[in-house]
Amino acid sequence: MSDRPFKVLGIQQVAIGGPDKEKMKKLWVDSLGLTITGNFKSERENVDEDIAAIGSGPLKVEVDLMQPVDPEKKPAVHNTPLNHIGLWIDDLAAAVEWLGANGVRFAPGGIRKGAAGFDITFLHPKGSAELPISGEGVLIELVQAPPEVIEAFGKLSA
Repeated sequence: MSDRPFKVLGIQQVAIGGPDKEKMKKLWVDSLGLTITGNFKSERENVDEDIAAIGSGPLKVEVDLMQPVDPEKKPAVHNTPLNHIGLWIDDLAAAVEWLGANGVRFAPGGIRKGAAGFDITFLHPKGSAELPISGEGVLIELVQAPPEVIEAFGKLSA
């Protein structure tokens, strides 16, 4: 798979789900010292999350602490399969087109606005007969990097 028309720039987020985000905050905020920078709630995605942060500026990494709005509904963000990692992508549309054409399976939903306001999409954790390449058990979020992140990573790799 050569001639890739996009770059993975770095980690944008790590999302961790559990039945009670207040318990997770005791570790991530109270014990480890991360700062809560936002909140996101979506009935459709069955998620109530607090967005914590490590670092600052364009190299900030989110640690999203997720709990389900309704533990009986899907998606079940408190179950291990919806814990996921988010990757900064310099050209999300090009990445989706190229990856899809090269056998990568995406989760339903397409490109859409994510909790932090960036365009996102997810690679499916399981392949299929038609699209055999997947996260191999890991849900992977691709996140459109804003210009300041692209610039910061460009300076790091120069």
